[in-house]
Amino acid sequence: MGQHRAEHRGSRRDRADRRSPSSVATPRAAGRRRATAAPRTTSLLPRLSTLATGRRPGGAAARWRHRLSVVPGALGVVALVAAGTGAVTVGEQAPGDAITASAAARAISAGTSAQGRVGQSTAGGSDREAALSRDSERQALQDAAQARLERAAEEQAAERNAELKSLGRAAEARAGEIAKNQWVLPTTGYHLTARFGMAGGLWSSDHTGLDFAAPSGTPIVAIANGTITETGYAGAYGNQTIMTLDDGTEVWFCHQTTIGVEPGDKVAAGQQIGTVGTTGNSTGPHLHLEIRPGGGDPVDPEQALAFHGLTP
Repeated sequence: MGQHRAEHRGSRRDRADRRSPSSVATPRAAGRRRATAAPRTTSLLPRLSTLATGRRPGGAAARWRHRLSVVPGALGVVALVAAGTGAVTVGEQAPGDAITASAAARAISAGTSAQGRVGQSTAGGSDREAALSRDSERQALQDAAQARLERAAEEQAAERNAELKSLGRAAEARAGEIAKNQWVLPTTGYHLTARFGMAGGLWSSDHTGLDFAAPSGTPIVAIANGTITETGYAGAYGNQTIMTLDDGTEVWFCHQTTIGVEPGDKVAAGQQIGTVGTTGNSTGPHLHLEIRPGGGDPVDPEQALAFHGLTP
């Protein structure tokens, strides 16, 4: 029995001795702690640290410091995206914990996308503002040009109206002058018996006037506006009245029975100045009318009357 137990114990030692050396725990040195391997986790920051230094960090503090120094931009992007969009959430962890590579990639991708959208939005807004500004400037220029055209048209219309008014006033004044100087026939109820330039034994030379035969006492009127410059008996002309018009033309009224005006009288067209008679060298009651422009030689009274719109 005892030999059997001894063999059994020995057998246990043999089995213990045959155990694999890797399965025997390494004794810890007194007063020192050896870092245990971290859970197998794929992280971005340790890989970045290893690539930057070429070796693994010596401890948790070293790893934490290296994370802060190597990738501040990555952490800033993650923090910005987490704060602005809420798409990425980073919990408070112990210094030894790390952000997984997939989370960091998503954070960086989200940050880049957000920055792109912000940039596109800003650029689009700037383009729209520039387009609106150009449209506003163009509209302002068009409005200013339209206002200038309207002012010019109004000024031209005002000038045209002023000119038309001036012409209207001038026409009215001229019409008034024409009306005032409108000639009229010297008598009524007549017939013509001798015209200008006729020759015969009744005259010492060719006839110098136009004869209006009418009953004795028929009124004689001034043919236009003028001034009486001479009256009285004039030999072969009998009782005579000479009137001078405003332009200097003399008008002779001869063979009157009576004279109703005196030198210096202002007379108007149509105003009576005497009556038809047969005084002087005359064969019957009639008015002998002569027209002498500027007081010179006589002209055909029939043409002068026609010039003023009269047909004797």
